[in-house]
Amino acid sequence: MKDDIIAILHGILGKEAADAGIPVELSVPDEPAFGHFSTNIAMRLAKPKGVTPMALAEDIAREALHRAPEGLFEKVEPATPGFVNFWMSPRAIQQAFARIAKDDLGKRFGRGNARAGATVLVEFTDPNPFKEFHIGHLMSNAIGESMARLIEFQGAEVKRLSYGGDVGLHVAKAMFGALQRRNDIPAVREESESAQLAFWAAAYVDGSARYEEDPRAREEIDVLNRTIFDHADPEIEALYAWGREVSIAKFKELFLRLDTDFVRNYWESEVVEDGLKAVEEGIAKGILEHSEGAVVFKGESYGLHTRVFVNSRGVPTYEAKELGLTVRKRRDFAFDASIVLTGNEQNDYFKVLLKVVDLLIPDLAGKTTHVSHGMLRFASGKMSSRKGNVITAEALLAQVSERLRGKVSERSMLADADRDEATEAIALGAVRYSILKQNPGQDIVFDFEKSLSFDGDAGPYLQYAYARLQSVRRKAEEAGAGKVSATGGAAPEGLQAFIATDAELALVRRLAEFPDAAARAAERLAPSGLAAYCYRLAVAANKFYETTPILKDEDAMRREARLRLIEVTAHVLASGLRLLGIRALERI
Repeated sequence: MKDDIIAILHGILGKEAADAGIPVELSVPDEPAFGHFSTNIAMRLAKPKGVTPMALAEDIAREALHRAPEGLFEKVEPATPGFVNFWMSPRAIQQAFARIAKDDLGKRFGRGNARAGATVLVEFTDPNPFKEFHIGHLMSNAIGESMARLIEFQGAEVKRLSYGGDVGLHVAKAMFGALQRRNDIPAVREESESAQLAFWAAAYVDGSARYEEDPRAREEIDVLNRTIFDHADPEIEALYAWGREVSIAKFKELFLRLDTDFVRNYWESEVVEDGLKAVEEGIAKGILEHSEGAVVFKGESYGLHTRVFVNSRGVPTYEAKELGLTVRKRRDFAFDASIVLTGNEQNDYFKVLLKVVDLLIPDLAGKTTHVSHGMLRFASGKMSSRKGNVITAEALLAQVSERLRGKVSERSMLADADRDEATEAIALGAVRYSILKQNPGQDIVFDFEKSLSFDGDAGPYLQYAYARLQSVRRKAEEAGAGKVSATGGAAPEGLQAFIATDAELALVRRLAEFPDAAARAAERLAPSGLAAYCYRLAVAANKFYETTPILKDEDAMRREARLRLIEVTAHVLASGLRLLGIRALERI
């Protein structure tokens, strides 16, 4: 339906819009009183054409009705200060239902080709060995995994990457803390994985505190950082290898739990050599320069700031290693685009880094996009933490699961084991949805009550909506009402006339929005748009479910049409949830 309107608008004013560099766009109003679709093109094009927005809107509305195929619109109206609002006719909506239902009952519906043939790298999560996998990593994982799936949905081949700091000052701090309790190490190494991780987490906290508070310890840690980098001490090497190994093993376990399959996990230690070579090349080309014993990029002439790439001790900084990572990515993958997701505290850092990449490696200029996210906060102001300063991803998921357990038990007829599995999926979905429904750059306020709701704008509500649809399908099969399939039953064209109630037509309109919602979310690298769409679809599905007789309808054709609508809606909602990284549950 949207494509039909866009084509009509292009026919009316496509040349003027193109000459003025103004795209012809449609939006879906929040309020039905403003139409099924709306455009503000008259307000944007009025000045170049030398007319008032309302006069142009009136002309567009009149011409659209004249050019439209018979039966496409119910009405088209101009609205102040210059909108043009479109209402689709019931017949046009019914025809849209037939097109969607014919597409293998919606299973392929919505896929785009905007990125067809492209290879896109998406780097996200990025946990650091010797530190805990905290809620910031969980936030990055939720956003990055969804972005990767959205881009794949547009036809690209996506390579998921993670990049962690297994060398650097944070490692030296953890190692210093561990060395202060070296007598405990033999016993700790015989304990469980969780006990070993707890040892290293505490060591990092202690080392960090000493670095800030004790000048002598600060000096020792700086020297230790160089020792680790040079692999100069066998005892340090052995201790380092143990800490790194136990950290990475835990990360792999969490990646599996989060259903993220990284094609490559890069580590800083791997890219140091490439980074130092890139720094030397940067010096030779006059892009980087020596300054007070360090190597820096002076970005002021580009409206940026100075950053250090090799410090005065000869140790490469994050900047040099990031250059090395860029070189390694180019060598490992022939990519068309690279997306890097980090916390927004790295915004200024990446502006400088990407400028250096553009100057130093011209064939990669403009290929890397940095996307940043905010912080995850709590509506209550705090959440209990094992050490009181770092909230781990596992701790958050455990608290969410515990709070959900009673709610799931009230609704569920599942066996205990299946109920536990469902609770885990709902907990992860609740956290992911609370993150993804906000724009990536914003801080997220996680409210336990709102985020765990089965009755509002929350992940559990979407999962429950899907489970209800599947319940209707199972009951239909059990009652012998017929199994809905892509090849059996009446053709969609023969059923479309039976989709006629307000709730049915509203649901079909929502279904028709899916391709555009997915494409826009992928283009903008913002899953929030798709999250909002999935919520609107779930609301429309629940209203249809609650107000429309389905299995009890005595008319066989109308019953089959409604069952077909249930099937299509379930497939589209499942597709949307999958793009958000949320599991669609057959039963809750």
